[in-house]
Amino acid sequence: MSTPQLVVHRDKELMAEAAAARLITRIVDAQASRGSASVVLTGGRNGNGLLAALGSAPARDAVDWSRLDLWWGDERFLPEGDPERNVTQAREALLDRVPLDPARVHAMPASDGPYGSDVDAAAAAYAEELAAVAGPGDHGGVPTFDVLMLGVGPDTHVASLFPELPAVRETGRTVVGVHGAPKPPPLRITLTLPAIRAAREVWLLAAGADKAKAAAIALSGAGEVQAPAAGAYGSSRTLWLLDAAAAAELPRDMYPPASA
Repeated sequence: MSTPQLVVHRDKELMAEAAAARLITRIVDAQASRGSASVVLTGGRNGNGLLAALGSAPARDAVDWSRLDLWWGDERFLPEGDPERNVTQAREALLDRVPLDPARVHAMPASDGPYGSDVDAAAAAYAEELAAVAGPGDHGGVPTFDVLMLGVGPDTHVASLFPELPAVRETGRTVVGVHGAPKPPPLRITLTLPAIRAAREVWLLAAGADKAKAAAIALSGAGEVQAPAAGAYGSSRTLWLLDAAAAAELPRDMYPPASA
């Protein structure tokens, strides 16, 4: 477990640009040291804002896009191409504009895919896909992701792990189906906390005044069942990337003055 580090930016636009630059550096470093890189994407306004910023970043072409594996932390269980699916939004924000290897873009199954409306079977299939590429040095049935990004919801949820629901209590499986999510759609697929913690670095993104209370709760020592964001951490680094509005309820001594 790594101790959370905080970086606070003036506004969400600056946060997205800085996070995109940081991600480029991590990907390039991983490719230089291991030949390829693996990143877990998140949806929502902050995740998509980061991808859009990455697409216009001057250093974008430093990444060898053909040697990058992309995974998702969660997905809305909707038909392929639905505008509410995270993968659809990611394609619009960035993925369709960079030369990725299609075989290395690991989207979660759609509700009109080979598993039909069976969200649990779809989740199990994604778990099998992760396990198939996990190496002998990896743990828990998933590859060791270089960076895993998560948006933080106003209720402290991350991925589709909502407070008190069964998925946040899961300790064995790496991917589960979510039934009855408190925000639409009710059916989702999500990585579990054990899978999230397999990442070298976990980045939690929060921008806007509506995220301030969630950040304060998650960083105050709350339990992960009540505040799932509190249970999301990387093996070597846990990084909270916030804007000033999301950091408004945090003690000022939690982050360095230069980061604001």
